Amino acid sequence: MLKLLLWCVLFLLCWPLAVMALVLYPVVWLLLLPFRMVGIAVEGVLSLLWAMFTLPARLLGTGPRQRYPQRRMGYLN
Repeated sequence: MLKLLLWCVLFLLCWPLAVMALVLYPVVWLLLLPFRMVGIAVEGVLSLLWAMFTLPARLLGTGPRQRYPQRRMGYLN
């Protein structure tokens, strides 16, 4: 009997929180949308700058070196 009473109290206390979360989630999403757009723009600018700085190295072919060259598998090595 006590468990049922506790479950009813929990239901009465928590359903308003669930409804409030459902109502406030779109509002919070709309408030955070400009920050996401700024983050996407900053990420794009930083990617462009990184590509500009690494372009000469990529054109000259000086990329990261392999530590262990690949071995050919087969009878003739």
